[in-house]
Formats: sequence, C-alpha cells, structure tokens
Amino acid sequence: MNKIMSNPLLIRNKLPFFSKIKAEHITPAVGFIIQENKKIIKKLSLLKNPSWDNFVRPLEHCDERLSRVWSQVSHLNAVVSDDNLRKAYNANAIKISQYYSELSQNDKLQSNFLKIRSHLSFKLLNKTRKKIIEDELLNFKLGGVQLAAEKKTQFKKIKSELTKLSSRFQDNVLDSTNSFLFNILDKCQLKGLPSEIIKVARQTASQQKKDGWVFTLDFPSYIPFMQYADSRELREKFYYAYATKASELSTKKFDNTNVINKTLKLRQSQAIILGYANYAEMALETKMAKSSKEIISFLRRLARKAMPYAKKDMQELQKFAANFEISKIEAWDVAYLSEKLKQVKFDFSDNELKKYFPKHKVLSGLFNVIKQLYDLDIQRTKTDVWHRDVEFYEIRNKKHQLVGQFYLDLYARKNKRGGAWMDEAICKHNLEDLVTTPVAFLTCNFSSPTKNKQAYFTHDEVITLFHEFGHGLHHMLTEIEDYSVSGIKGVEWDAVELPSQFMENFCWNWKVIQDMTEHEITKKTLPKSFFNKLVESKNFQSGIQTLRQIEFALFDILLHSGFNPKQSNFLCLLEKVRDEVAIVRPPKWNRFPNSFSHIFAGGYAAGYYSYKWAELLSADAFDLFEEKNIFSKRIGQSFRKEILSRGGSRPALESFMAFRGRKPNIDALLRHSGLIN
Repeated sequence: MNKIMSNPLLIRNKLPFFSKIKAEHITPAVGFIIQENKKIIKKLSLLKNPSWDNFVRPLEHCDERLSRVWSQVSHLNAVVSDDNLRKAYNANAIKISQYYSELSQNDKLQSNFLKIRSHLSFKLLNKTRKKIIEDELLNFKLGGVQLAAEKKTQFKKIKSELTKLSSRFQDNVLDSTNSFLFNILDKCQLKGLPSEIIKVARQTASQQKKDGWVFTLDFPSYIPFMQYADSRELREKFYYAYATKASELSTKKFDNTNVINKTLKLRQSQAIILGYANYAEMALETKMAKSSKEIISFLRRLARKAMPYAKKDMQELQKFAANFEISKIEAWDVAYLSEKLKQVKFDFSDNELKKYFPKHKVLSGLFNVIKQLYDLDIQRTKTDVWHRDVEFYEIRNKKHQLVGQFYLDLYARKNKRGGAWMDEAICKHNLEDLVTTPVAFLTCNFSSPTKNKQAYFTHDEVITLFHEFGHGLHHMLTEIEDYSVSGIKGVEWDAVELPSQFMENFCWNWKVIQDMTEHEITKKTLPKSFFNKLVESKNFQSGIQTLRQIEFALFDILLHSGFNPKQSNFLCLLEKVRDEVAIVRPPKWNRFPNSFSHIFAGGYAAGYYSYKWAELLSADAFDLFEEKNIFSKRIGQSFRKEILSRGGSRPALESFMAFRGRKPNIDALLRHSGLIN
C-alpha cells in the first residue's frame, strides 16, 4: 500500500509531479484506481434508496479520481512520447475503455438513476443536478445497457477495438511525421526562404547531426517552406511527403488505410447494435444539431454563400500565377502564390508581420484582454513541469483569490503530437468537501526560439493561442461545482468551440494589437497603417478557406451517415465532396484522410462541422461587443456569467440565449467572413 500511495500519479493534494512520473508508474496507478472504484461501485449498485448524496456524488468521485490520473498520462503521451510511455498508455487505454464499457452497461446503476428520477425528491434537485441525471441515463443508453448479454459483450469488444485503433492512428501519424526529414545540401535551393527559417533549418540539421539544412513535416517548418520557397520542384516534393503521410504512399508500416476502414466498420456496427441507422445518428444524441440532414443543409447553405467568393479568389490567383509562368495552379503552388499575392495586394508578408509579435508582448497583450474583460490578473509562477520550455501561470481575481491555473507548452518538438489543444488537468468540484481550483493544459506547436533570440509568432499563431486560451477560460472560469458538468464537461460538442472562436476576434482589434507588438529590431509598436493592411487582408481568400473547412466537415458527416465502407472507398467519397465544394483541387494521390486525426483519433467523428457551427455562435456573440464596446466590462461579465461559468449545467442554446437575448443567426458569421455584400 505504501508503494502504491507513493506513486506520483496518485498524489492528489498537490499539482502533478511530472518530472517524477515514469512509464512504470502508469499500470499500477490505473489498476489501483480501477480496483478501488469497482469496490465502491459494487456497494452503490446494491443501494435500496439511492439519492444524490449517497449515490450520484460517490459515483462522480470515482470518475474524477480516474480522470485525474489519466489526464496526466494521456497528456504526457501527447507531449513527450517515447516507446515505453506509448506502450504503457496504449495498454491502459484499453483497460480504461473496458472499465467505462462495463460501467455504462451496469443495469443496477441505471436502475438506481431511474429510481432517483422517479422519486418525489427529484423535483427538489436544482436544474443542474437534474440535467446530470438525464445525461447519465442517456450515457447508459449509448453504452448499451439495454442490450442482451451477447450483444453487450459484442458492444464492449467493439469499443475496446476502437480505442486501440484510435491510438494506432495517432501513433502512425506521429511516427510518419517523425520519419521524414527534408535534408537540403545546396544553398541555392533555399532561395525565397526568410533568413530566420533558414537558421532554424540549420539548427535542426545540427541537432540531427546532418550537413546543410533540415526541414520537417511539423507545421512551423512545413508551412513557411510552402509559402516562401521559390523552387516549385521542391515545394511539390515537400507537399507530396505531407499529403501522403501515414498512407501506403509513404512508409507502409505507418499506413492508416486499414485503420480507417476498420474504424468506420466498427463505428457503423456500434450504432446498429444500439438501434441507430448510422454512427452520425448515434453521435448527434449529445450535440446541439439534431440530425445529419440539418448539418448537411447548414454546410451546403454556407457553401452556396461562399462559392462565388471562392471562384473570384481562384480567378484572381490564376491570373496572378502568370507572373510566375504557372499555367495550371497545383496544390503545392497555392500557399506560395497566395503569399506573393497578399504581399502585392496589401504590401506586407506574414514573415514581416511576424517580427512584431515577440512572445512576451503577445502573452502580455492576451492577459491584458482578460484583465479588461473579466477583472482577472494572470501571473507566472513555478511548479514541476515535463519539459524546460513549459511555463505555469495562476489566474487571480481582484481580491487576489486563486481562480484557475494553467500549463503553457508553446513550441513544436520531436515526439510531441502536432496541432494545438486545451485539455483538463484538474477540474473544479466539491467532491471532497473542498472546492478544487481548475487547472488546464494549453498546448501549441509554434516555432521555438533560436539561439540568443526569443520566439516570434506569426499572426496565425497568435490567433491559435487566443483560440486555445478561450477553451482554457471555459474550463478555468466555471462556477459549477458538480463535477460532471463543470467546465467544458457536459457541453454539447458543437458548442465547445464557441468560447475559443470568440477569443480569436480580439486578434483583429487595434487596441489589442497595439498593446502586444514590438518590432524585434526597432522595438516600435506595429504602425497603424500596417495594422490597417492586416485588417484589409483578414478576409483574403475567405471564400477558398471557408470551402476548405466545409469540404472537411461534409466529408466527415457523409462518411458517418450514409457511407458503407464495404461498398465504396472513402477516397471516392472525398472526391465526390470535392466535386461539389472544392475550388482548390488536390491531386488524386493526396491522402488527407490518413492523417485526419480530428475524426479518427480526436473525438470529432460526425462532429467536424462544429467548427463552423460554433463559429456562427461566436460571431453572433462577439457582435454584441462590437455594437457596444469590445472591452465592456458589463458585457464581459455577462459573457462570463452566461457562457463561461455555466459549463454543461444547461443546454448550450439556453446559455447563448441568456447572453444574447435571442436565438443565433448566420448574418454575423457571413459579415465577419466577408461573404456578404
């Protein structure tokens, strides 16, 4: 027992000890928590008179204990993965999947929830706790509690296999990304690339013990190369590597094709066992949108609005391509030509703009927005972390009371999952008669600082940081103490992006930008004239970008609502979607789905549409700030009270209407995107 309780994953009254957590700690910690939880659950299932306090609350405590341990493990596997950690993670992910499958199929637990709902005392519960009980009953339904014994076993097996496939998909993407190095030895081939990008490539080569310059498929390396490299031949080569990663056209042992087909087949089987026509119908039980038909209609309506603008964007780009003797624009030309065209139209480049966004000023500007909107102060402090680049911060109110804390891991590195995300480290709850402080993981993959120089961010990276911080605020500013709906838990998936996309709007405001810029040489603030150009460029190729997101979302929802993997190839479906909405047409050898982690490893299956769905909500919400004052403390406090603090304690539509005073409409989204005359 002493050995178990000294396990760093099980220490609860302090922040995690990341530097002490080893792969060998994972299996004992997970095993111990599951074993202890099962003892408690067995007693709870035998209760004759279940109530909130003697039944629901202890169940929530079981969930919180396991989630606390697993959040540390899954986070470490995402940010400092190695073979031992990955092996332990994958093995225990299956155990946790099996644990939750058994839990959701426990008919005695379901019976006790039904008893609570039918008891007279149910009426005395507040709306939040009533919603938790209704949510739990839906989870039992989706977990297969009503199935016959044979079907239950089959259902659990499917869920376990899907957990394995999700891990394998993400592992393949990471391994395929890490296995590719673009080693350039001829300096002439670097023509067009900014000096700082060349310096980073040299530094990467040195780390890899190679001559010349090394570029990788990580975003901070890949994107600038595609934007600035003059060599069309090298851009094509690099694009091919990126577009075929984790496919049969790259390293075959990392090919995700079979993983995708098995995943789709199992998801369809999972839905049919539960009585649903398809996976999307099942997944939408917990979303704002009520049917795939409604989603497809929304996406196609938006596509019709965007199409004329996208065609105009492409015509302009095609005409401009003649200056470079390019008669037919290929996928590897788009970023390059677009960057050149943007420089001509708006007289600046992304790289030139990047010199105005040093990390310390960006963070200061972000924290100042939070101060002005919500009267909160953010200060850096020290704690144990998993990598030397990671920073830790506290959020305090005007009474200096601790409100939330977060880890900030900004830079791309080897063995770190790509992309950007927020995750829960510790959730707010009162399960131990002491309200906990919520703690978040905020993770990005920006360019790391070069030797003797701090990091500078592109404007897109600044937007990404604000986006993830919006998620973080949703988690950290919750005032809900009931664990199951605290923070982002219990929030419909297609509304989760509202607070994050809302924060992006501040990156286009002069008062915000003015406060967060400082040129790396002159130390001067971004000139207002430069900012005006930036704003003019905001909706540059907005039509193309909108259709690109619709392409992904439409592919996802069709893949999970009417597609039969036995009768057709998922690549054929993607081509049909592109026939309908794509303006920039990738080559047929493009294998985008093989690295589409959002829907095959990231929880967005039948839910990728939620980015555009929530963008509608966020644009409409920000519209109220624009009508009055974007730093209005009154409106800021209302947004915090009605949206950020409520978590999943009520339907997202109710929260939106409580803030906005009406249902959302599409006008603000179209205007913000420049898709309206």
